[in-house]
Amino acid sequence: MVSRPERASLAGRHFDLLVIGGGINGVAIARECARAGKSVLLVEQHDFASGTTSRSTRIIHGGLRYLEHGEIGLVRESLRERDRLLRGSPHLVRPLHFLLAIPEGQKLTRSASAIRVGLWLYHRWAGRSWRTKRSACDFERQLDSGKAWSFYDYEDAQCEFPERLVAEWLMEAVEAGCTPRNYTHVLEVRHSNGHATGARLRDLMSAEEYLVFAPQIVNATGPWADSVAGSAALDTPRMIGGVKGSHIVLPRFPNAPVSAIFTEAPDGRMIFIIPWNEQILVGTTEVEESGDPAGARPSVQEIDYLLAGFLRFFPQSGLTRDDIRYSFSGVRPLPWSPGKPAAAVTRRHIIHDHAPEGAAGLYSIIGGKLTTAASLARETARKLGLHVPEPENVPGIASADEIESTCRQWAQLVAGKAHITEPSARAIARMHGRQAMAIAAAAGHDATLRAPLCSHSRHIVAEAIHAVLHECAVTLGDVLLRRVPVALGPCWSESCSHEAAEKLGRVMGWGTLETGREIERFEEERRKFLHPFSHSAPTSLPEQPVEP
Repeated sequence: MVSRPERASLAGRHFDLLVIGGGINGVAIARECARAGKSVLLVEQHDFASGTTSRSTRIIHGGLRYLEHGEIGLVRESLRERDRLLRGSPHLVRPLHFLLAIPEGQKLTRSASAIRVGLWLYHRWAGRSWRTKRSACDFERQLDSGKAWSFYDYEDAQCEFPERLVAEWLMEAVEAGCTPRNYTHVLEVRHSNGHATGARLRDLMSAEEYLVFAPQIVNATGPWADSVAGSAALDTPRMIGGVKGSHIVLPRFPNAPVSAIFTEAPDGRMIFIIPWNEQILVGTTEVEESGDPAGARPSVQEIDYLLAGFLRFFPQSGLTRDDIRYSFSGVRPLPWSPGKPAAAVTRRHIIHDHAPEGAAGLYSIIGGKLTTAASLARETARKLGLHVPEPENVPGIASADEIESTCRQWAQLVAGKAHITEPSARAIARMHGRQAMAIAAAAGHDATLRAPLCSHSRHIVAEAIHAVLHECAVTLGDVLLRRVPVALGPCWSESCSHEAAEKLGRVMGWGTLETGREIERFEEERRKFLHPFSHSAPTSLPEQPVEP
């Protein structure tokens, strides 16, 4: 029987740094500062990676469209960071072929010459260090719309599960000495005599309220940054202009794209159609969002807008609104820019220093994205007085074929160690990287841990137990939505939830009542996050155009 690790009380503890927010940015900052020798406390109000990080388009990109707004520095930074992620986490971040596809004869907001110049710069700055073997002609044969298209191909990358990247960085932070606490709410950021001093926290697991002390605090809570800064009772100007981005997930269909499509919609916005997790991910919108970010959900208009964008390419796919598996929304924490179109607001991160407002040592992070989280962390660490050099640029990135070959070899070792099938071992290796052998070793000694989480899945109970013991997973949702995110897959249903909970519960020693509570709580979280499509949903509402 396995027990959750105990959470010792932190009341009265002193740390060098308190990082608030456990998304990709907060975890990256905690990792960087812990590695540099600071004692770090990292707190998150829900679970790590459960907010904006898990609601992204799941691509690691240089920001091709940032060129049209003149953000050349951001594009070059993003390309460098993309390549570092491809080298450092090849099991999670993989090359993906993209096609910019424009219907011929459509009145464009971007000229063909501007597109060609932008792509030439993009390829040049990327150094053409890796190329996929696809071409526009290969892709054009997949389209069934009967239209003529202009194609421009380029390479970027995909991180199917940024939740896993956060989990790995979190464990690296813990190994460097960071103290992590999910399910911990910040009640008040404290300061005295012009300096940050700490915070009053509530542990949502034990209901304990307590003080911690830290002379430096980083508010990396994304769209919640204004709320957290407000708890310090400072005269801080508004920092965040929340912009909601929604996505829909569709099933794969015959001749579904194997390349990602980046295209201009009729209203001039750019959308993606991306193969993802054995499904098709379509996004994203840009709609002003002023409410609680936790309550963001796709509107009917956004869903119809994204589906219409998809059907322009694949009208013969046979897919309709009833085929949407689920939809989800996140709020981009963009800088407050009243009167400026969302598409024109910078995606560059900003580190706001609260010293002029009376809280030296308190910093808030505005903006940021998956691709540049590590560079933001280094910049923040330097702002805190740490010496953090830039990583060396090691030339050469493995191709998709080379990565797949390495993964197969690794999977053979995992399969032998765990006594499981090679397809299952490959799924584990691709999700857990270096930790796959530790998971395999546990499974090899216990047949219960070798059981699949659900009858459709290649992932096993040992992965869930590893998440509880070593990756700060507390609830069933932490496991199935983030550490081993099988509940994002095409098979998942409520019966899968019951099966996984019962198998995990047997190892964890849950009784019938506790297992039932975990299932109920998980299904509620899954509905709030993924909004599984309801066939009874209204097909139209009063017209509210999506902001271009």
